Amino acid sequence: MILNVSGRTDIVAFYSEWFMNRYKDGFVDVRNPYNPKMVSRINFKDVDAILFCTKNPIPIMKYLKEIDKPILFHVTLTPYKSDIEPNVPNKTKIIEAIKELSNIVGIDNLYVRYDPIFLSDKYNLEYHKKAFEKMCYLLNGYVKQIIVSFIDDYKNVRNNLKVLNLKEFSENDYKEIGINFSNSAKKYNMSVQTCFEDRNLSEYGFKIGECLSHEMAYKITGKTYKNWTARKGGKCNCVQMVDIGAYNTCKHFCKYCYANYDEKKVNNNFKNHNLSSSMLIGKIENDDIIKEKIK
Repeated sequence: MILNVSGRTDIVAFYSEWFMNRYKDGFVDVRNPYNPKMVSRINFKDVDAILFCTKNPIPIMKYLKEIDKPILFHVTLTPYKSDIEPNVPNKTKIIEAIKELSNIVGIDNLYVRYDPIFLSDKYNLEYHKKAFEKMCYLLNGYVKQIIVSFIDDYKNVRNNLKVLNLKEFSENDYKEIGINFSNSAKKYNMSVQTCFEDRNLSEYGFKIGECLSHEMAYKITGKTYKNWTARKGGKCNCVQMVDIGAYNTCKHFCKYCYANYDEKKVNNNFKNHNLSSSMLIGKIENDDIIKEKIK
């Protein structure tokens, strides 16, 4: 199996020490977010590779040499300020970390996500064009692959509409993003793609790709996997992964986040995090039903 660490929270940024404790102990327990008494036990001996997804790779970088599994990284790098991303570190630090990470895991195993794009008076089309160009310039030689997505109508987005001040995309906006992002990526020897977006921008030079393709999974593991489960009313072509995170546990508090929708609950969950626990939040209870996740 391939672990996703994590699409539900930023384990790397806030829980790296816990993750390494679980890795050394050889297993991790994960509550089913829709049936909390059901717990999946994942043994690391059954893990073929790990995909780390984060806005801040710095906390885990000192541990990477201790992980004897193939490693991929998706690092989200967006140009928003503290009004939108209150607790994300300075982007200059993240760019330097991405460069170092590229040297550790290899340029082919590192993706940058410019994700999500939204438009407002402050973060308008010109702002994004300049920010994307600058990002490509700064990461030239360290990153080859960029994944782009557009903001979706999540509960947290609706809760923060006054802060986000969203403007609807016009056809010309998509065209401008498509042409300019494609040109910037090409200029700095990068490719730019979408994954399962309604507007894939392929007519402007974007690739239609996957967050984790079957080809990439086979390359790093020598194995084949099922497709990701249905979402957004359909299926993407990403490889199926096992997510070990928990919703409402990320303290970045990004205003567009799909995985947080209750900041009070995030803070309460964070208080219930224990470095020695087998699960991210809380602990195994007497009435929990534990089942081992089979490959």
